[in-house]
Amino acid sequence: MDRKIRILMAKPGLDGHDRGIKVLAAAYRDAGMEVIYLGLRQTPEMIVSAALQEDVDVVALSILSGAHMTIFPRVWELMKEKEIDDALLTGGGIIPAKDMQSLAEMGIGKLYGPGTPVQETIDYIEAWVEANRL
Repeated sequence: MDRKIRILMAKPGLDGHDRGIKVLAAAYRDAGMEVIYLGLRQTPEMIVSAALQEDVDVVALSILSGAHMTIFPRVWELMKEKEIDDALLTGGGIIPAKDMQSLAEMGIGKLYGPGTPVQETIDYIEAWVEANRL
C-alpha cells in the first residue's frame, strides 16, 4: 500500500481500561498506519468530530463496559450524518457474538474480542481500506 492508512482510535464512555487499545495503537503504528489516539472517556460526538477533522480511513473503538449496543450505533449514525460514509467503523471489546452480528447488520465493520491475534485486525483493516478507500 503506497499511502498510510489513517486510523482514529478511541475509548468511548466511562470505560477506563486502556492497556489493550494502547497495545493495538503501537502495533498499527509499527505496521505503517498513522494512528490518532483520542484516549479515554470520549463521547460519540467527540469521536466523529475528530474523524471528520482528521479525514480518517478507519474509526476503531474499544468498548469493555457493555455499552457497545448504544455507542457503536450512535457513532455510526453520526458518521452518516457528517457524510463520513466511506470510512470503516470497527473495534472490539467484550461483545457477545449475537451483538456483533446485530451491529454487522447495521453496517458496522468486523468486531473483535479478547485474544484475537493483532495481525488479524491489521490484515482486516488493510484489506478493507485497499478495497474501499484507494
